[in-house]
Amino acid sequence: MVENFLTVKNLTKEFISGIPVVRDVSFDVKEGTSFGFLGKSGSGKSVLMQSIRGIEGYEPTYGNILFNIAYCPNCNHVEYPSMDGEPCPRCSTKMSSTEIDYWEGLKEQDMITLSLFDRIALMPQRGFALYSEISSLENITKVLENMGYSKEKAKERAIDLLTKVRLGHRIYHLGRNLSGGEKQRVIFSLCLARDPLLFLADEPTGTMDPITSDIVHNIIKDSISESNIAFVLTSHWPEAVRLLSDEAALLDYGEITAKGNPDDVYNAFVEKIEEMHTEKFEGGEPTVKCEHIKKYYYTFDRGLTKAVDDMTIDIKENEIFGLVGLSGSGKTSLADMIMGIKPVTVGSIKVRSGDEWIDMTVPGPDGRGIATPFMDILHQEYSMHEGEIVLENLIGGIRENIPDEEKLERAYDVMRAVNFSDDEIDKIIYMYPGELSEGERHRVSIAITLMKNPKIILLDEPTGTADPITRVEIAKGIRSARDRLKQTYLVISHDTDFIKMVCDRAMYVRHGQIVDIGDPEGMVDLMIKKETEALKKEIAEEA
Repeated sequence: MVENFLTVKNLTKEFISGIPVVRDVSFDVKEGTSFGFLGKSGSGKSVLMQSIRGIEGYEPTYGNILFNIAYCPNCNHVEYPSMDGEPCPRCSTKMSSTEIDYWEGLKEQDMITLSLFDRIALMPQRGFALYSEISSLENITKVLENMGYSKEKAKERAIDLLTKVRLGHRIYHLGRNLSGGEKQRVIFSLCLARDPLLFLADEPTGTMDPITSDIVHNIIKDSISESNIAFVLTSHWPEAVRLLSDEAALLDYGEITAKGNPDDVYNAFVEKIEEMHTEKFEGGEPTVKCEHIKKYYYTFDRGLTKAVDDMTIDIKENEIFGLVGLSGSGKTSLADMIMGIKPVTVGSIKVRSGDEWIDMTVPGPDGRGIATPFMDILHQEYSMHEGEIVLENLIGGIRENIPDEEKLERAYDVMRAVNFSDDEIDKIIYMYPGELSEGERHRVSIAITLMKNPKIILLDEPTGTADPITRVEIAKGIRSARDRLKQTYLVISHDTDFIKMVCDRAMYVRHGQIVDIGDPEGMVDLMIKKETEALKKEIAEEA
C-alpha cells in the first residue's frame, strides 16, 4: 500500500487574531497522486498553497503540515517514503524513513527539512516571472546551472523540458515575445527542472482562453502522470479540478465544505452558479468608426509584426462590444488605438462627441484630446487605494469641483448602477478594499471608473481571475450600468463564457485581421472551432 507523503492536519491560518483565512483544513496526498481544491476567489486557496510551500509569513496559526519521507543519513538527500531501505540516488547510502513536521523543521533550519524545501515547486497564480530579455531556453538553463548542471547538460535538459511542453519551436524566443499560455508553460518547465517531489499549482490557467487552458491542462496532466509526482492544484475553474485531480475538496470561506470524488465536488460547485439570461441590445447609431486601420511594429528580433492588419468596424452607441481571439491576435492593439493610447500606422478612427466626429489619429488637445476626457479604461491589473475606504476611492475620481453632498449622491448612483442595493452600499462604502470579496472589488472598480462619467469605456479582462460565480456578479453589474447610464463598452476578455453573457455583439480577431462580427455565442463557437483546428494541425506538423 502506498503511504501518505503529505498530511495536512487541522490547518488554520489567521493574519488577524481570531479571524481565520483558512480554517481547520485536513487532507492527505500519496506519492504519485493528485489533490485539487476548488473554490471562489478569496476562499483561501492561495494562502493554503503558500503555507504548504513554506513561504515566510504563512506559518499555520494552528495545525500541522507533515511529510513522510525517505532520507539519506549521509548527504541528507530526500525521496518519497517508498525509497526507505533503498540506496541513495546520490551517494548509495541506505536510505531511512522519517516523519517531518515541516514548519518546525524550517524554524530549526533542520538540514533534512531544508532538502525537502528544495524539492517542492510552486507554480504561482499569474506567475509569469521570466527574464524578459533572454530566451525560453536561457531562462531554464540558468536554473539548471545553479542546481549544478554543466552548460552542456543544462542545455540538453532544458530542450527536453521545453519539447515536453510543446514549446520546441519557441526555445530561442525572448520571454517578452511569448504569449500568456507560452509563458505559463515555460514556468511549468522551470518547476519540473527542479525535480520536485511535490508540485503545487495555484490557479495555473486562471486568466487564459479555453483553448490555451486545455493545452496547459493536458500538458500538466501528462507530465505529472509521466513523472509520478505528488500534485496539489487550486483553481476556481471546476473543469480544471475535475480533469487534474484524483481527489478533490470544495473550499468556501477557508473551510472544506465537500470532499471526495472530483466529479461530486465539481457538481457541488456548479450547482451554485446562477444562470444569467439577457436580451441583446441592438445599439444605436455608430459612435466609433474604424476604417482600414493598421498597426505595424518592427523589432530587431522579430522583424515586422502586423498587430492590426486592415480592420474596418463600427461600434454602436450604448452597445457592449466584445473582442475575442487568442493572445497576440491584435485585440489590445486595436483597443489602444480606439482609446487614443497608441497612434495608428495607417487608416482612420473617428469617435462621435455630440454631433461632432473627432479624428483620433490627430494628436493633441485639438485632436483626440477632445474625445479622451470622455473615455476611460478599467485595466486588467485594476487597483484601489488600500488605505482609503471605498467612498474615498469613489469620490477621488471626480474631476469637477462640486459639493460633498453631490459627490456622495453620485457615489450612490454609480454603486446602484453596478447592481448594489442601497443597504449594501450603506455598508460597503465605509469598508476598506481588503475587506471586500473579489466580486465586490471588481464591481467597485467599475463604479470608480463610472464616477468620471465617461461615454466610452474599455474593460480589459474585467473578470481577471474571477471564478464563475463572481463572473455572473460582474456581468450583471456591467449590464446594469449600461442600462442606467447609457454608455458604450468595449470588452477584451479571454473568458469566453463572460463574453457570451455580457456582450451584445462580438468580433473574432485572428492574426491582426477580422474573421467575423456577430452574435457573441456564434463568434466564440467559431473561434474555438477555428483555433482548435489550427492547433491540431500544428501538433500534427510537429509530430
